[in-house]
Order: sequence, then structure tokens, then C-alpha cells
Amino acid sequence: MSTVIWVAVVVAAVVAIIAVGYFVLQQQRRHRLRDRFGPEYERTVQERDTRREAEQELAAREQRVNSLDIRPLDSETREAYAKKWMEVQERFVDAPGFAVTEADQLVTSVMAERGYPTEDFEQRLSDLSVVHGRTLGHYRQAHEISSRAAHQEASTEELRQAMVHYRALFEELLADSGGAVTGDQSPRHAADADHQEPINDDERAARRDAQGR
Repeated sequence: MSTVIWVAVVVAAVVAIIAVGYFVLQQQRRHRLRDRFGPEYERTVQERDTRREAEQELAAREQRVNSLDIRPLDSETREAYAKKWMEVQERFVDAPGFAVTEADQLVTSVMAERGYPTEDFEQRLSDLSVVHGRTLGHYRQAHEISSRAAHQEASTEELRQAMVHYRALFEELLADSGGAVTGDQSPRHAADADHQEPINDDERAARRDAQGR
């Protein structure tokens, strides 16, 4: 076999190795992004023209968030926010629309306390997706209901659902600091506690009757 043929074979082998290596790296990157962003990965892919463009955007989100000063909350601050949330939920009994607005503001306040920019809602979604992609759908739904509630276009049940959605992200933002939300309840356990959920119309009426209203 001539030298030229050997060189061609070697070049072809090197090109094949490089191609395989590139493919493996792309797959590893794709799997990492899927694990990192959860449902936000597929959502971004559907919103962009190509998967490559979507993955580039997600990688850019990571770089942006890594440049931010995202910090944990100390235990005292976490407890203070947990107490505020309990107060908001109690106000849901008599003023569900107002309580949902307060819940939205409280989530935004926790984000700012953690170091997330909060001026623009879409940017909030983008930044949160890097660490909280698996609960971001809750935040979107809560915000949509809250926007309709501002125009009195949301039912009481929808408002109750908004509280549940806001709470999913709120508790995760607190839990990400490494501590329980209140007392010995972890955020996951707190989310399952019946007395924590906004009550429905029948429960509200019963409570008012008990209070002589």
C-alpha cells in the first residue's frame, strides 16, 4: 500500500474519531442540560427553531446565573419569610384576590433577597429556570392567574390554585438555602400539610359560621 493511501486511511480514521468524540460530547451536554433544566429543556426546544439554538440559549442562561451573586438565606430570614407566608394564607380566607397578589409579591421579594434580578418577569423566568426549572411551570401558572385576578377575571378556585402554585416555588427558594421552612417541617412535608392549603368556599363558610359572622 502506497504512502498516499496510508495517509488517507490515517486522516479518515482521525476524522472519524473526532466526529465520534464530538457526537459523544454533544450527547453528554444534551443529557446534562435535560437534567439541569427539567421540563424547561423541552419547552425551550419547542420555542426555538432548532435544538442547537435552544441548547445554546440554555447554556447562556447558566453563564448568566453563574455571574450573579445568588446567595442563601440565613435561618432567621427564612423563618421570617415562612411566617409571612402563613399570614398571607390566613388572609386568603376573607380576601383571596388580595392574598394572591401578596403571594406574588412575597415570591418576588424572596427572589430579590436571594440575589435574583426581579425587574422583568421574563428575565425572572429565564434566571429561575437554571436552578428551579422543575417548579417554574407552577410560577407561570400562578402569575397568569394573578394577572387575571387583577382584572377580577379569576374564580376563587383558580385563586386557590394560584396560591398552591406560588407556594411550590416559594418553598423551593427557601429550601434551597438548606433549611426547613417552619419548625421541623421540611418544605416537602409542609406542602403536604392540610392546614397549610388555602381553604375552599365550604370551609370558608364554616369558619365564618364558627366565628359568628
